[in-house]
Amino acid sequence: MDKFIIQGGKKLSGSVKVSGSKNSSLALMPASILASGKSVLKNTPELNDVFTMSKLLKHLGAEINFNNEILKIDSSRINEFTAPYEHVKKMRASVYVLGPLLARFGKAKVSLPGGCAWGPRPVNLHLEAMKKLGADIDLKDGYIVAEAKKLKGTKINFDVSSVGATGNAMMAASLAEGATLINNAAIEPEITQLAEFLVKMGALIDGIGTNTIAIQGVAELHSTEITTIPDRIETGTLLIAAAITNGNITLIETSSEHLEAVLLKLEDCGCKITREPKKISIDARNIELNPVSITTSIFPGFPTDMQAQWTALMSIVNGVSTVTDTIYFDRFKHVPELNRLGAQIVLDQNTAVVTGAKKLRGAKVMSTDLRASASLVLAGLVAEGTTEVLRVYHLDRGYQRIEEKLKSLGADIRRVESKEY
Repeated sequence: MDKFIIQGGKKLSGSVKVSGSKNSSLALMPASILASGKSVLKNTPELNDVFTMSKLLKHLGAEINFNNEILKIDSSRINEFTAPYEHVKKMRASVYVLGPLLARFGKAKVSLPGGCAWGPRPVNLHLEAMKKLGADIDLKDGYIVAEAKKLKGTKINFDVSSVGATGNAMMAASLAEGATLINNAAIEPEITQLAEFLVKMGALIDGIGTNTIAIQGVAELHSTEITTIPDRIETGTLLIAAAITNGNITLIETSSEHLEAVLLKLEDCGCKITREPKKISIDARNIELNPVSITTSIFPGFPTDMQAQWTALMSIVNGVSTVTDTIYFDRFKHVPELNRLGAQIVLDQNTAVVTGAKKLRGAKVMSTDLRASASLVLAGLVAEGTTEVLRVYHLDRGYQRIEEKLKSLGADIRRVESKEY
């Protein structure tokens, strides 16, 4: 098990390329199951979650070749329809194989998911969508057991906009008989790209990028290739790394359109943001950051996956701000660890009240989940002295060698082996 050792106080500068999107990759990979053949996913990030999904697809019978961020998936020999607990427990996105297996093969047995250490994230919306499409669903011995001779087009109304359930429903409906209408569909960029991938595979989908998606089922799909969109959460994390150190950096191969809510809040803080095609620059030099409150919401609002990082930034500004998470009420396990570094944060239900501290001081802190880990690294970049961030395997789930990117921008950060748990 590794840890990061950070010497704080270095202002970041320079430029770095943003990796492909984790969340997009985890939807595109199981979508390849829908067709028999070889799919090619370019700009795929080298992350533990991607490796976990690869192992699951291999278990199902797919052939995987992953080299230089090009992922090739041959789904022509899939002969297993069970996603076992040993694979699914590591990552909630594994439930994405449910719709494709059910649509193409008429059966699927998927372990109830594990993954993050926080919050109830039920799969009931996925299951209700599959039932609406005509599948028989049973929960048995910790598994979702689904069967359908042929899925039938239907109308699906989501009470809550869900990225995962929208993705699963779209994939399943692509091979269903007849028309499907999905209301209150998620419009996150990752869902938009999944829809575009399905269209390239031969699916008939209207309303891409809107809350109402119409799908006319087809008899079969064909394999294809696509370039994965940039990771908007990595983009936001690196921008906050520059802001928190009063730095000046440029991110390339990214998209400002996918992260406008965060960019606007950074401008409210006093940072200068420059938007160019496939490029974002931030200049936070020689400014005193303003306290800015945020409330998370579904896209295009402020993403819940940036909440912890924003909390870290607000912990060093001059003034009081609030950080409210309306998506996951208990996603605040980073708060006690940030307070160990000298932050002054008080929790009130799903709101963190942050009083900016004059300075943070290095200490040992422990990662609890992916985005919480990122917030601790950000705080360590500005803290006086040495910060040790333990259990950085959480970070490796969603950031491709984040320490190397930060180091290239001037941070004093290194990865070392650790026996501490």
